[in-house]
Amino acid sequence: MTTPVLSKTASAAAAALPSTLSLGLARGATELREFFRQKESLIFTVSLPAILMLLLGTVYVSEPSHGQMFAASMIGAGIISTSFVGLGMSVVADREDGTLKRLRGTPMPFASYFIGKVVLVFVSSLVEAALLMAVAVLRFDVELPSTAEKWFTFGWVFTLGVISCSLIGVALSAIAKNTRNAAGVLNLPYIVLQFLSGVFIMQTALPESLRTVGSLFPLKWVCQGFRSVFALDDGYAVMEAAGSWELGKIALVLGAWTIAGLVLVSRTFKWSNTSS
Repeated sequence: MTTPVLSKTASAAAAALPSTLSLGLARGATELREFFRQKESLIFTVSLPAILMLLLGTVYVSEPSHGQMFAASMIGAGIISTSFVGLGMSVVADREDGTLKRLRGTPMPFASYFIGKVVLVFVSSLVEAALLMAVAVLRFDVELPSTAEKWFTFGWVFTLGVISCSLIGVALSAIAKNTRNAAGVLNLPYIVLQFLSGVFIMQTALPESLRTVGSLFPLKWVCQGFRSVFALDDGYAVMEAAGSWELGKIALVLGAWTIAGLVLVSRTFKWSNTSS
């Protein structure tokens, strides 16, 4: 006679548990509060790409058309810095100070933790992109996209780039034991790929072997997608290695990296440095 009552009680308790998404959004709100409270970290994370744009732009930008392409590439690099390097460092810090170990003892699944981190990355990347566009307009007279189609392209390249690189950053964070060596683990590939992906110099100026290496990773495709958005006309596509924007290929490559990132994270993520 008590079995139906117990069953109903268990069902009611299960139904009362928050969903993975709601837990993730709540975690994201917590991440954002902590991020914006840390003024020094906020200023450094958001302003560094803008400072690099100002310094390097003085060297590389000699005419307005160059400014359009350079700004697009720097926006892409800035977003990848936040999602790949920034998020990876954040996960290492959470593992090192015991945050992940404490969260593991709660009902919150890893998916919710990751959703919270992605919320943080999306918001901080949007802030960063807005700052970079403001600097590009004010300093280099860059013209912002004027059509809904180009802003739509910006949106999906931004989304796929953030998600794929966030996943890769989380996966690679498993290699770093602490925040001291995490900087090297995450920054080294990012710095190298900036030179191989058309951020500072166009890929057409690189040897074919280096172009091939750069084309294997998301940064090249994110920057190329943004260049298609900020280009004053489609004639600029001839400056790309393939002579076209390759938007379909950009979607395929970033989508493939998103899937690969999910697989890598599922196999490599650790709640603590002592976990298997």
